[in-house]
Amino acid sequence: MNPLVNRNRLLDQLFRDFPSSYSIQPLHGDPLPAPEQIKIDVKNNARSFTVHAEMPGLKKDDIHVTVDGNVVTIQAEVKQHDAETDDERLVHSERYYGSVQRSFALPAAVSEAKVKAKYEDGILTLNLPKEAPNGSKKIAVS
Repeated sequence: MNPLVNRNRLLDQLFRDFPSSYSIQPLHGDPLPAPEQIKIDVKNNARSFTVHAEMPGLKKDDIHVTVDGNVVTIQAEVKQHDAETDDERLVHSERYYGSVQRSFALPAAVSEAKVKAKYEDGILTLNLPKEAPNGSKKIAVS
């Protein structure tokens, strides 16, 4: 029997328990956060929705919020760059740049003109007043 075959089987058995998606991360830069990595909490009361979104390490000028009916979109420009000086050479970096976006639908329409946003300590807080329901309108039958 060939001893090389036994070694291959041993290596196959050794690595069999690793997940199939196992991969080596690149030395420079992590991938951008996935949209589901913007963690949100949504609270509902009679007059409004309150959203808290975790967005650490950003400047408030890099965060953009849009509301279209009942759909809220949070977008951020992530700008983390490498800084090198003449006497230092970068060996490893886990910084990145690009944009990340997350959209979600609320169970009721939002009054876009009354939305308020605040960013403090890495948490984006949105106050989204519900749109006043249109009262019933009497229709004349001709």
